[in-house]
Amino acid sequence: MERAAVPGRLSWLVSTLSGSRDETASARTLVLDVPGWPGHQAGQHVDVKLTAEDGYSVQRSYSIASAPDGTRLELTVQRIADGEVSPYLTEALEPGDPLELRGPIGGWFVWPPGSLAPLLLVAGGSGVVPLMSMIRSHAINNSKVPVRLIYSVRSPADTLYAPELSEQCRESPLEVTFLYTRAAPAGIPVGRINAEIVNATAWPPSDKPAIFICGPSGFVETAAGLLVAAGHDPAAIKTERFGPTGI
Repeated sequence: MERAAVPGRLSWLVSTLSGSRDETASARTLVLDVPGWPGHQAGQHVDVKLTAEDGYSVQRSYSIASAPDGTRLELTVQRIADGEVSPYLTEALEPGDPLELRGPIGGWFVWPPGSLAPLLLVAGGSGVVPLMSMIRSHAINNSKVPVRLIYSVRSPADTLYAPELSEQCRESPLEVTFLYTRAAPAGIPVGRINAEIVNATAWPPSDKPAIFICGPSGFVETAAGLLVAAGHDPAAIKTERFGPTGI
């Protein structure tokens, strides 16, 4: 998930691309080795900086997709056709290339693995990236806390991490509800998040779940409003949002 970078006091680190993999036709996961990386919490993000030969530089913020794992870091980048940064990261960056970044950034939209509350994750499009970090952190810590993910995407072809999510559903207390807004598999209706879906798939308010919502601004506002209307405590709902993507 990409955001406009916000300046801070963190030092820039030089990472090296050790590998990559395509998640969809327009999204790529970068596997980075980051000497000096101080570690992160699930849900945090980094700033990435590209600098041209003439000295012009541009920064963007990307959510961390990986669970905390030493000095290795994974970022999943959704390519934006007219973007200044994402086309380079998804099409031109090669193994061994350096990449400047700083972080981790953000201390509010994070899930601590010691939490005992049921976990409700609601994602719109590439907003699933920081939530995937939470799911992975949940797995490596062998947490027994039940997790439910409501994941809205345009079509099955746009689903990030589909094989891994399927595996996690088999091997851990994770349940996933997919919503397809433009094209759906046979027998599944196209639709968007609504009160009926929230009532059928989210934890009831009486369970006092920890709730994280991430996606385009309109999606986040709608999802948060539906959960509050269903009786969930607004103080238990943490949100991250980015510009519209038409999911």
